[in-house]
Amino acid sequence: MATVLMCRRFPRLSRVTAFSTTAKCKAEHGSSKSKKKKRDKPGAASPGTEFGVTIQLLKPQNYRVLYNPAAYAKGRAGSQQHGDRDSSQALGDTFTSLGTAQPPQTFPTASSQALPPLRNAKPKSNTLLEQTILTTLYKEEAEKEKREVHDSKEDPRMFQKGRPEYRSLSCDSAEPALTLPAEEEDSILQSVAMCEGSPGILTDYFLKLSCSPAERREALVSDARFSALCHQAVGAIRQFSTPDLIQILKACVPLAVPASHPLLDACEAEFCRRAWDMELEQLLLVADCWRCLERAVPSYLGILFSYANLHWKELTLPQFVQFLYIVGEGRRSPADLEQKVESMILRHLDAFTLEELGAICLGLFKSVSGISEHVMRRIADRVSLQMEDMSTYALVNVLKMLRYTRMDHLPLMRELGRVIPARIPTTNIQGIMHIALTYSSLHFFDEDVLVAVATSLPSKVSYCRSKDAAKFLWSFGCLDYEPPNEEEFYPSLIKQLHIKLHEFKKFPEHLLTGLLGLAFVKRFPEELIHFALREEFVQKTRGSKYDLHKDLFTLGKSVEIECPTYQGSRLPPQLCQEFTEMALSFAEQEIYVRPEIVEATSLLESMLGGPEYVKSHMILPHTRTGDLEVRLATDGRPVPFNFKHPVAAKKLKDMGVSLTDDLMSQLIKGSAHSQSPVEAENEARIPRQERGDAAGTPCLGGTLIARSQAEPKPGCWQPQEVRLALQVSNRNHFCYGSKRLLGLHCLKRRQLRLLGYVVVEIPFWEWFPLLKRTRSEKLSYLHYKVFCPMLLTGAG
Repeated sequence: MATVLMCRRFPRLSRVTAFSTTAKCKAEHGSSKSKKKKRDKPGAASPGTEFGVTIQLLKPQNYRVLYNPAAYAKGRAGSQQHGDRDSSQALGDTFTSLGTAQPPQTFPTASSQALPPLRNAKPKSNTLLEQTILTTLYKEEAEKEKREVHDSKEDPRMFQKGRPEYRSLSCDSAEPALTLPAEEEDSILQSVAMCEGSPGILTDYFLKLSCSPAERREALVSDARFSALCHQAVGAIRQFSTPDLIQILKACVPLAVPASHPLLDACEAEFCRRAWDMELEQLLLVADCWRCLERAVPSYLGILFSYANLHWKELTLPQFVQFLYIVGEGRRSPADLEQKVESMILRHLDAFTLEELGAICLGLFKSVSGISEHVMRRIADRVSLQMEDMSTYALVNVLKMLRYTRMDHLPLMRELGRVIPARIPTTNIQGIMHIALTYSSLHFFDEDVLVAVATSLPSKVSYCRSKDAAKFLWSFGCLDYEPPNEEEFYPSLIKQLHIKLHEFKKFPEHLLTGLLGLAFVKRFPEELIHFALREEFVQKTRGSKYDLHKDLFTLGKSVEIECPTYQGSRLPPQLCQEFTEMALSFAEQEIYVRPEIVEATSLLESMLGGPEYVKSHMILPHTRTGDLEVRLATDGRPVPFNFKHPVAAKKLKDMGVSLTDDLMSQLIKGSAHSQSPVEAENEARIPRQERGDAAGTPCLGGTLIARSQAEPKPGCWQPQEVRLALQVSNRNHFCYGSKRLLGLHCLKRRQLRLLGYVVVEIPFWEWFPLLKRTRSEKLSYLHYKVFCPMLLTGAG
């Protein structure tokens, strides 16, 4: 019943698995699949241990957020530069330094049977999509009062409540204890209109007016008499003492004076002029006021950074933390201070409060500041020991920096897995997103955390921005994990992608991130894919600050292979050709030359009889990883096919061929052996692009191959032939500390099987140790992998 409901709500959601009996599927999913995932969890008990788990879906009746979504990721330039594209950086071999030691996964035996076709209805027109957008916008407006309401400046500043010293360094935007009566407010404004006051009187007026109650402030700021007061202050700007000028700026914060107001222009210019004559405490306080007023002041910050650099040894601990907070909010990192920052962190590490550690990490993260692994490890050491005493907000900030430095820290991650699941129901959606993204970015699989995230998400999904929904899909897809409530989890996020469709015109990277996450777990929402592969959207991706061509290529080719009845937009052939050439160029420089692959290729050539029997290439360029292809006859004999190898080509040229009567008969009449019905069916399943039905037909990846009568067609499947795709894997293809393949590499193996290949694993935990052993041991290992009777029996 749940499956039927899902299909009714999302008629174009294609799932590349057969929905048979729901009860049967759930039973199988909950038994074998659950046991496998428990084995794959880092630090889990031995395979002999069994676990009993009861999962209860939590739906808080009075859901209330304790922290600020904008504070977790109010996506501005700084954090987006490294946070937004964590997703693509975990793909393939393109980024080989992600995470450190990441041991292996057992490989589930996947069926190579053809996938069920998608529905034949065409995707909805763009007009219908636009109507959906308008409808949802109206709904969003109607539900505005129900949404999370936050002040983005409060939660990042929680650390300031831990020490009294911060009172002189920061602007307190809390409501005044005593409010200004309406009569006194009117009297002050009347006085301004009647005569000009001295700087001291003007300062007093601003301070008193800042105590007006919130409901009167908007009218006050737009009052012509208040404008006159501001005009007087601008005219006397150089007559104010520095403390008085600071008081005026502080008064502007509760009054919510617009960031572009002329009074603020004058104040900024004057503070820049006076900065070198001010105290560091005053400079930090003024910078905090600018932050509260949401005014960008790059010139002022530049002076502050230079001043701090000259007076670095004078910084107290609170001044240092406040300084890093300002650095982060300004999205700027003074490069000449990096070493000094690290030294200061190490000097005060044990003295920082846990909230201050969170503020330091957030400042470094937002400003895209580098930090050494040694310093980050020291921070993580302390956090792992005191995590229970740390607020979730501060903890999430530490996770952001851990993710940014790509550092594995097993004690912290284990403690996080113990502490964070119980906190997730009371954490806001952006905080939960960053938790999930940390696990996927570090390739760390923890089922308890993922179940807690998935359970809490459906009731909060309406609070997701496009970025949040995409990152959730990516995180679960990257780890190749489908939660127990998948029938609720995925439809709710896909629906949110539809609702936020208008945002993808500005942030195209988020849509591709979400769709790839779905593709990893065999879900292809066709309307969204049609939208993403349209020429208009593809052009927008080219204007993005991120390199999105790899994501487009992976999505487009995956749809081509896994969705044979898809009728929506597709990538143009010339674009696929361009992307293929880029992938091949990268592979020649970074993949084919790796020692483990070079050694395997050389040994296979020696074992099989020459370079014409093995080919090191990318069968699926869109998956960005290499393959060693070997072909065998069903009787186990190697079949030569790689005649484009320089050595093999020379051997072919020098080799004479005797024209016997039997050979002439085969050339005239065709193959001496007719295909069996099974062979004919297998060949029919191979897409035309892979078979190469005619000369010059584009093979997979868009490369045109000229046919030659002197050699077998490279893209053509020969009768009675088994194609092996040997996978020489490395640590970055697996979750940390396990043999669990990441989503992209599951997708690749699934697609190879769909194209008729037999996938043979040469996992790094077996092959890498052998590289130090004798040649005969390595040959023996590869001989077993290639000529395993089970492979040939299964293929036949």
